[in-house]
Amino acid sequence: MSINFPMHSTFLALIGLSFFHSVSSQFSPGFPYGSEKVRGVNLGGWLVLEPWITPSIFDNTGNPNIVDEWTFGQYYDRATATNVLQNHWNTWITQNDFANIAAAGLNHVRLPIGYWAFEVGSGEPYIQGQLPYLQNAVQWASQYGLKLIVDLHGAPGSQNGRVLIVSWYDNSGQRMSYPTWQSNQTNIDRTDAIIKQIASMFAGQADVVPIIAPLNEPAGYYGSSVLTPLRQYYYDSYGNIRYPYGTSTQSNIVVLLHDAFQPLSYWSGFETPPNFQGVAMDTHIYQVFSNADVQMSWQSHINTACGTQSTLSNFDLWLMVGEWSPAITDCATYLNGRGNGARYDGSFPGSTYVGSCTGLTGSASTFSSSYKTFLRQFWEAQVISYEKSNGWLMWTWKTESADEWSYLAGLQNGWIPWSPTNLQYPTICG
Repeated sequence: MSINFPMHSTFLALIGLSFFHSVSSQFSPGFPYGSEKVRGVNLGGWLVLEPWITPSIFDNTGNPNIVDEWTFGQYYDRATATNVLQNHWNTWITQNDFANIAAAGLNHVRLPIGYWAFEVGSGEPYIQGQLPYLQNAVQWASQYGLKLIVDLHGAPGSQNGRVLIVSWYDNSGQRMSYPTWQSNQTNIDRTDAIIKQIASMFAGQADVVPIIAPLNEPAGYYGSSVLTPLRQYYYDSYGNIRYPYGTSTQSNIVVLLHDAFQPLSYWSGFETPPNFQGVAMDTHIYQVFSNADVQMSWQSHINTACGTQSTLSNFDLWLMVGEWSPAITDCATYLNGRGNGARYDGSFPGSTYVGSCTGLTGSASTFSSSYKTFLRQFWEAQVISYEKSNGWLMWTWKTESADEWSYLAGLQNGWIPWSPTNLQYPTICG
């Protein structure tokens, strides 16, 4: 295989000509990807705020214009905002959560973090202080035998904007009508520098931090204006992560690339052996973010999950489903962005009423026994199907008020087993 792409000087400087000769079987990742399944969970809403995961943080500001972490720092009293964040970081995820995640039979956690934890530019209102908690997470993962994926969830300029009229992408830290990360080389250069910093931090800890994900959910649905710079960024990220020492010496850290909402076939042959080693692909599968999704019957949701198996089982890189959920509605408060309603009950612009959200979101105490049985069936159908790839990480570990999205609530209320291999419906996909 020949590599035919324009390489930035950063990539060449890190790798040099030895790149083409040094890639070999000596790569030894911190987890046996390809032979053991990834079974994990995301620590959503901790080091990157998301209004739907912790709505109280946003409601308590009393300001409806505070819709993401950018505006939280921009419009809220600085001292108050800092205190709120410090308290949140100290309490939302603790050592006890890592103990419970391990006790639930999981082997990975994926930790979203924003670029502003590492570097804040002039005029950017973000509040810093996340890095000690990242280090805590690594320590706790090591203590409980978990593998931690460091996921750059927000990049300068925002890498995902929104999809058409869907403004639920507050998860990059800044809710925008259109992403600007890819259109400004300074944004990309800043992101490269942060990835180098992360890679340097964990270069010798691949046994605990076996994966770095250089960008979450870039907006590939905008076409070549995003995909062309993104592909180059992915090439540069390979150099930055796999060669963190500034020499031809490789680290053992895997590079996890998000599919940018493109079909897996788009990425066929991208960064594959023998010229690349230690690259994996991340795909996210939800069934709630369109009118057609929320109109499906319960059985159709299960059938759709089962129908992913053939695609997931035939890909030329390690592949994992890095985000998914047993949720089948977009009823969770602020799921589509603070101030936006839900498609399911017709309160979201352009949607049609399907049904009442009552009993489908909120506290599990309001869920019927039949709904909880379905959540178990749908969870198992997805686990069975996503293990046709190299594994999965459910979104998310905990929420304030949307138990259908919460792994912890699922464990506590019986629709998620305390061992992910303890299936009640092993033949649900036929």
